Amino acid sequence: MFVLSQPNRRTIFVYELVGMVFIIFLGSTLHFTFDWSGRQPIVGVFSAVNESVWEHLKLAFWPALFYLLIEYAPLRKQTVNFFSAKTIGTCLMIILIPAVFYSYTAVTGKSIFPIDISTFIIVVIIGQLASYKLLTGKALPKKLNLVAIGVLVLLALAFALFTFYPPQLPIFKDAVTGGYGIT
Repeated sequence: MFVLSQPNRRTIFVYELVGMVFIIFLGSTLHFTFDWSGRQPIVGVFSAVNESVWEHLKLAFWPALFYLLIEYAPLRKQTVNFFSAKTIGTCLMIILIPAVFYSYTAVTGKSIFPIDISTFIIVVIIGQLASYKLLTGKALPKKLNLVAIGVLVLLALAFALFTFYPPQLPIFKDAVTGGYGIT
């Protein structure tokens, strides 16, 4: 059985705290990078290209994925369930953002910017804390890490593909222009 020592738990917790700041800061920046780049399509894969809910999910997904790559080398031997933990934390973020958004807008009838920002911050914190819990918990079957990697790859492909070819569904509709994808 794999048991983490207290110093290892502290180290992992610090990494997850730093990850919170990293994801929030980079995610907030990615809201603007598409326009700052002169609307370069390759930048649009990683940035919000419009004001749809789907495009805002990129603001959590890509920074979380980039941070996973940063922390993999120093943490891979100190943790259990690395890819499962990071995938579940990331998926929580991209599930909770639309869940909260559609719930509160169903009641208010409109989007409220401070609630959207607060939601993003709180959801990132929840995702990173869930990741920490799984990184320091009991070992899950190793096959789950392979499934987790597959989920991350599929999500990355979906975010890239739907930037250019979004389905005509409400989650992909730009709240400002009514368009879909890069317009």
